Amino acid sequence: MLTTNITLSGTMLWTLFMLFTACTTQEDKRNSNPTVPTDTMTEDELLDKIQRATFQYFWDGAESQSGMARERIHLDEPGLDLHLVTTGGTGFGIMAILVAIERGFITRPEGRTRVDQIVTFLESVPRFHGVWAHWYDGSKGSVVPFSPRDDGGDLVETAFLVQGLLCARQYFSSGNEEETALANRIDMLWREVEWNFFRGQAKENVLFWHWSPTHQWAMDFRIKGYNESLITYLLAASSPTYAIPEEVYHEGWASNGDIVRLNDPFDLGLIHQGEEVKGGPLFWAHYSFLGLDPRNLRDRYADYWSHNLRHVHLNRMHCVENPHGYRGYAEDMWGLTASYSINFYAAHSPGNDLGVISPTAALSSFPYTPEYSMDFLRNLESNYADLLWGKYGYYDAFSIHHEWHVPRYLAIDQGPITIMIENYRSGLLWSLFMSCEEVQSGLRKLGFQY
Repeated sequence: MLTTNITLSGTMLWTLFMLFTACTTQEDKRNSNPTVPTDTMTEDELLDKIQRATFQYFWDGAESQSGMARERIHLDEPGLDLHLVTTGGTGFGIMAILVAIERGFITRPEGRTRVDQIVTFLESVPRFHGVWAHWYDGSKGSVVPFSPRDDGGDLVETAFLVQGLLCARQYFSSGNEEETALANRIDMLWREVEWNFFRGQAKENVLFWHWSPTHQWAMDFRIKGYNESLITYLLAASSPTYAIPEEVYHEGWASNGDIVRLNDPFDLGLIHQGEEVKGGPLFWAHYSFLGLDPRNLRDRYADYWSHNLRHVHLNRMHCVENPHGYRGYAEDMWGLTASYSINFYAAHSPGNDLGVISPTAALSSFPYTPEYSMDFLRNLESNYADLLWGKYGYYDAFSIHHEWHVPRYLAIDQGPITIMIENYRSGLLWSLFMSCEEVQSGLRKLGFQY
């Protein structure tokens, strides 16, 4: 049954939609979009449409007082969590704002003003050895616990935020007086993050995800790969003020080399935490690589472009082969990653396939699989837009098999769509992030070639 406030059942709504599609003439479909008909849009026009809509999540949909990205937006519950903001999602949102400036969706002064508003908020809220919490109340600036003991610093969310902030620093650093002043303030925030504190009380050669002044290290979550956290170790090694030594990366994230999968029949190369050989949810190929350019990136453990390419292909082929027989899966209907799900939320993957497709999975994979991602996008546009398209682009997730969807969005899913499509089109965010001298130094320190 649809988990929305609509009174129709899922079966009734899907049936009505398919009957409408079957009975609508081609001329009627064209008249539904009087500007550019979907079926005649060029690739660039389609990508512009998707980027513009997903960017609006971080623009019109931003929290009103802080400018930060709201954790979630439910079109069926418009009053929900109006002031709940997310730090990692805001990092993605900052990068989306830079895309919007370059694409002409907003002006450069408008973008600079919004980033300034966000930075002002980030300067004022409680931090924990320079590390931001996962959630804040955007109207009050107070921490909102992510879980009962997660009421302090979140190092991974901070890494996602800093990745975006550094892109903005690079973008505005050679601008006018207002822009350079903003870049300098961002630089100060970056320098204040005490990455090495998060090695724990015993200063182990590993990074810990959480620390709280109330609960200290009680969460006890060591950050080990392979997952979304490569960017955390890179930024920690790159810090000009509180850097970790290289052995923290090799002994912690890479587990002294045990991260490498030997005799891998799928040649994925790295062990994905808690997942079978076909790999984890696809956001693992996105979040760390929004700014970090995987092209030609390699170290002693992996060639990250080849690894990510295989990861996406394995995810897609699982959907094509469809071992569970889910209705709707096809060569142009694929993509499993963390998103809303039939039971609220799930980290979908080949090893946890619930019959739920998350548009961000295929759309954020444009750099890796442009033809397959475009096939997916054209399928959505041609056959499902009337049901699944909303104010901020395609809804977060849906299931044809379970006749389920929700008109809801998540910041961490919308942001990578705008960003990774832009990296496919122009390499903008990759160019900005990789231009940071500290990042280049950190990569060399950890033994990366790029």
